Amino acid sequence: MKKLGIGLLVLVLIGVAASLLFQEQIGKRLFASAVEKAVARDVIGDLPDGINVALCGSGSPLPDPTRAGPCSAVIIDGKMFIVDIGGGAVRNLGLMGLNPGATEALLLTHFHSDHIDGMGELMLQRWAGGGREAPLPVIAPEGVEVIVDGLNAAYAADVQYRIAHHGKATMSLTGAGGAAQPFSMPEGQQEMVVYEKGGIKITAFSVDHKPIAPAVGYRFDYKGRSVVFSGDTVKLPIVAKICNGCDLLVHEVLNAEMVGTMETALEKVGRKRLVKIMADIPDYHTTPVEAAQTASAAKAKMLVLSHIVPALPLDYLDAYFMKGMNSAYDGPTVLGKDGMLFSLPANKDSIGQDDLL
Repeated sequence: MKKLGIGLLVLVLIGVAASLLFQEQIGKRLFASAVEKAVARDVIGDLPDGINVALCGSGSPLPDPTRAGPCSAVIIDGKMFIVDIGGGAVRNLGLMGLNPGATEALLLTHFHSDHIDGMGELMLQRWAGGGREAPLPVIAPEGVEVIVDGLNAAYAADVQYRIAHHGKATMSLTGAGGAAQPFSMPEGQQEMVVYEKGGIKITAFSVDHKPIAPAVGYRFDYKGRSVVFSGDTVKLPIVAKICNGCDLLVHEVLNAEMVGTMETALEKVGRKRLVKIMADIPDYHTTPVEAAQTASAAKAKMLVLSHIVPALPLDYLDAYFMKGMNSAYDGPTVLGKDGMLFSLPANKDSIGQDDLL
């Protein structure tokens, strides 16, 4: 037995030595294999006809190692629409196999920094990776013009650098940056169609995120399937009204009890400014139970929670975050995480779920 043990130890040591000796060659092969697999991946092309929703960012302004800033990708008929674009979300798109070059349009719910701070990167990646001849359409309430113009100015030098380096044949002279497409609700109305083409209809509706105004949510309709994004808002009847039996309701949430715990901890260490901020933020968001109540009133087929406040770095915290929801809504509820994919096949009732990360 002793000899056998020594023999096994020798074999292990030989294996370790060989792996170290040939580390460069093994690494080269592993890298080449991973690259081939990554560039051949075509998630968009493999998706079923219908509405497909991917969470490219389910977080908030609060630091969360597991979540990028607010971002949802809606893929329909090979076209990708992005709803809000928080920090880190564009890199998530790449990791998820969703080419930013396929982006048809960016839709913004409002202009809080955490909803727009990935715009510059999305514009760049769409132009560089998509070979686009026209800038990224940015559909949003009035006021978006200033933001888009500012980003175009900020990236102007970068655009010229890349054209000079890669050439006009590779980097289109006309495809960089964004093009604002502002809208405003007609007087006396709370909703309006902001995009309608190829059977895809997108409806914007007003929500309450005061003092931030305007603020909207969006509903997508295509071939008998529907998805509603609440945008940042307090609990509001119009969200249920717009959903009205929708297949998927993606609703923002803030757990006020957990934020209160953070407020108390900050008070103890004398961080007065952050205490004030923690005290303020619950009054313009929706709690998980309120989101469940909205889903129930709306008769939503499935509720997905996103824009998670506060950060939930451990899955063990999920049950505490969602406390009380089961008694308010009896449909399926999903606590959103980056990389989640929901597929709604055309003219059917099913909702498939997958993970792209």
